[in-house]
Amino acid sequence: MNWLQLVIADFKALLSDKDIVLTVFGGLLFYSVLYPLPYLHQVPTEQKIVVVDHDNSSLSRQLVRHADASPKIKIVSQVASINEAQQWIANGDAFGLLVIPEGFRRNLLLGKGATLSYGGDASYFLIYSAVAEGLVAAGMDASKQVQMIGLLARGENPQQIQQDLNSVNLNSVPAFNPSLGYTPYVVPGLFLLILHQTLLIGASILGAGQWRKQGYWQQVSPLALITARIAVFSLIYSFFSCFYLGYCYYFYGVSVQASLGQVLLFMVPFILSTAACGVALSCLFVRRDLPTQVLLLVSMPILFVSGFVWPLALIPEPLVQASQIIPAVPAIMGMLQLNQMGASWDAIMPMWLQMWGLFLLFSLLAYIGVRRRLFSKEGASA
Repeated sequence: MNWLQLVIADFKALLSDKDIVLTVFGGLLFYSVLYPLPYLHQVPTEQKIVVVDHDNSSLSRQLVRHADASPKIKIVSQVASINEAQQWIANGDAFGLLVIPEGFRRNLLLGKGATLSYGGDASYFLIYSAVAEGLVAAGMDASKQVQMIGLLARGENPQQIQQDLNSVNLNSVPAFNPSLGYTPYVVPGLFLLILHQTLLIGASILGAGQWRKQGYWQQVSPLALITARIAVFSLIYSFFSCFYLGYCYYFYGVSVQASLGQVLLFMVPFILSTAACGVALSCLFVRRDLPTQVLLLVSMPILFVSGFVWPLALIPEPLVQASQIIPAVPAIMGMLQLNQMGASWDAIMPMWLQMWGLFLLFSLLAYIGVRRRLFSKEGASA
């Protein structure tokens, strides 16, 4: 059997295995829709809250109107007590509450200050953040209105009052995420992790199902089998990479700043090193169900040590250093810098070279593992 026949045989073995087809083809297509789905609206808006107004004054009603005008929140009801408001939240009819204390207007006009209480369901941090941000903005607006009334009553110049109350104006211009949404922030790194994990699972299932059986893989040398298997998975994942980084980026509105040539050049060692890692990992399994269980279990830790959803400074340094052996870690950080942040090729060169080094390392480990499997008594029997 020559090398081309071996590649064809590997393709047939892969396509005839329903578990691998479901993981590689079905999983990649399914995840391309499932994972970005919660973030399609980019940022949470119009979150429902209830109001407990113990003051019932003109200023408290103005505060409620300001809160309802905020794009972040929507007043759905005014209730008589905090317990009733909590019941609304428990039933899912609202996500937050605003409590205006008695004497709110009087205390502000006397310059004593007043405390607004607000809260929400912190189980959904995006919703809770939207509720808190909208209510804080409404409270600050009400506070400025009271300060303005007091200063005008003292005979202050209206123009000077405006300057004093708005002495600092922020002009926030996003550099790397123009929409300020979660889709352009989460999707780029997540897609690379999906490619990484599904490739490892597919390659591991294929190998784990073959080591205890007789087949074409025992008729060739370990080097030929490794190179053919890497070629097969690399070819398949080249197409899926184009789908993820091309069509899906366009469909979900992910900003792209790198050139097509740079992206393709960066993806080459990522796909090769991941494929080699998959072949090496397959030598550790002889049960087909274990690769999926183990690799899905470590997906979340890989997501965190990649550094784009959690600051690396808050992760133990030994863990960060150990994670550099995972191809997805330099790939995610390098691709985000290159494709989303507009970094130069020189800036991501160390990560590109790191992935080539991982390709050589895992190719060597794959050779050792496959040779051991093919020539062991366990592999020769059965």
